[in-house]
Amino acid sequence: MSNVLDLTDQTLFLSERATSTTNVLQCIWVYNRAVDIGGLRRFHHHLGRGRLCRRIERSVLPFGRHRWVSPSDHSDLEIAATPRPRSEIDDWCNDQALTRPDAEHGPGWRLALLPLTDGGAVVSLVVTHCLTDGVGLCQALADAAAGRDDAISWPAAASRRRWRALREDARQTVCDTADIGRAFVAAARLLRSDRAGARPAAAVSKKLIVEPDACITLPLTTIFVDAEQWDARAHSLGGTSNALLAGFAARLARRVGRVAADGSVTVGMLVNERTPVDTRANAVANVDVDVDPAPVTTDLREIRAAIKQALVRYREVPDERWALLPLVPLVPKRLFKRMLGVATGSATTVVSSNLGAISPEANRPDGTDADHFALKSLYPGVTNATMHRTNGALVLVSGRARGQVFVSILAYELDRSNSNELLQQNISRVLSEFSLTATTGWQTAVSASA
Repeated sequence: MSNVLDLTDQTLFLSERATSTTNVLQCIWVYNRAVDIGGLRRFHHHLGRGRLCRRIERSVLPFGRHRWVSPSDHSDLEIAATPRPRSEIDDWCNDQALTRPDAEHGPGWRLALLPLTDGGAVVSLVVTHCLTDGVGLCQALADAAAGRDDAISWPAAASRRRWRALREDARQTVCDTADIGRAFVAAARLLRSDRAGARPAAAVSKKLIVEPDACITLPLTTIFVDAEQWDARAHSLGGTSNALLAGFAARLARRVGRVAADGSVTVGMLVNERTPVDTRANAVANVDVDVDPAPVTTDLREIRAAIKQALVRYREVPDERWALLPLVPLVPKRLFKRMLGVATGSATTVVSSNLGAISPEANRPDGTDADHFALKSLYPGVTNATMHRTNGALVLVSGRARGQVFVSILAYELDRSNSNELLQQNISRVLSEFSLTATTGWQTAVSASA
């Protein structure tokens, strides 16, 4: 089996290196009782023998394809010595994410435990997105909890002699030549179409940054909705769970001003492409759905139909942006930052990622069911300059476990106030518009007032 990185995975890795920003996935399990340490250690052991057990080794050629290799070590299970109150769960989880995993030098993931003063406990797993996407991560969690190890054994790091590495990487580049040629043609065609059909944003202006390029903290919160209530509301509006999440995302985008001049929102939905024998870290595709957020709180049929049409179009008409991927290894680092806006979408785009039902095994890090589970997408190390290049961010990640639907929301808008408190206020108002009741964090009810 080839250990050459898929071009999507290499793109994500190079974008992290270009921006000094790590795209991190964080799984959080909250127990209302003490965790079985022995069971958690077994979980940790099998994570280190599963699909997360690999690192990225750069090509010896500056324009070559990188490769997967086996790590020589992995991080230990971390157990906090001092219990903390439940009100400090989010603070502790945020601290965990700040110690960023590294897909190249390792460790690529970290598992930690925090005892709570009320007798409960929190488990956090932080992993770089370069190693896996959300679906792949949930599969890795289920495998580790069940004691299933990965059958694939990657080559050891630095196992190729230099001349062999030069020969193999040069051969790979030659094999990619035809795809590179087609990518240049697609780039020219895409540039012409973008000039002709650009859609302006209504309320976002990309001002020239004059302050130092400093790291910033992006507002982030997680809400939990009873799954039966969520499904009943989706059904009453003529939609599905996926349509309700997209409608919620569009309505929130309108609240924060992330809309086009005509009032529409582009909902970028992630489509799972993973197969049972897939070795890609990120086996997903993007499907853009243009949504009018005005009617979604009373009728989801239009957005449901738009999603169906977008999925049909995705299967029949390939997205030309993916045709550009063969150019990625050739792009100098100084130009990579300037390309981020093309990859991340416009200032009217909101990302809606629905993981669906989480495997019950994935909710058992110590061998028993956790009371709460959520998955977050974070960007530790991101700077104000990167946010301007990527047109800000509004990202929703959702799934369901233990009879609850979780929605993790990360947001940052250019030239606007950004805070957790403001984000929670906007979420509360959107929940009220959909007649939904939720809890935020791990214990506090979200107000349903408009």
